[in-house]
Amino acid sequence: MTDTTIDTNARIDALVKANPVVLFMKGTPLFPQCGFSSRAVAILQHLGAEFEGVDVLQDQGIRQGIKAYSDWPTIPQLYVHGEFVGGSDIMMEMYESGELAELLGGEKAEG
Repeated sequence: MTDTTIDTNARIDALVKANPVVLFMKGTPLFPQCGFSSRAVAILQHLGAEFEGVDVLQDQGIRQGIKAYSDWPTIPQLYVHGEFVGGSDIMMEMYESGELAELLGGEKAEG
């Protein structure tokens, strides 16, 4: 590992540990830049979750580093209480089953 890789990994680790819910995404929660990120934001907002959005498009180091950090190849990536949850498809499955609301500490959403 290079110093840059270690530094990026430390920055990602700090973000994940400093916030109860973190979404690494393309764009911002107010202006997602891809459909998958948009869907992830919509799910979290529907559940009333407060979360930190990290725009990977603003930082190439984080954009590449997050994939190594989680050993997951795609973005968005959701972390809850320091644990990697998954991407948008996994979030949707967990949302539909009520598991995501439970993980976030909320009520099961009425459908």
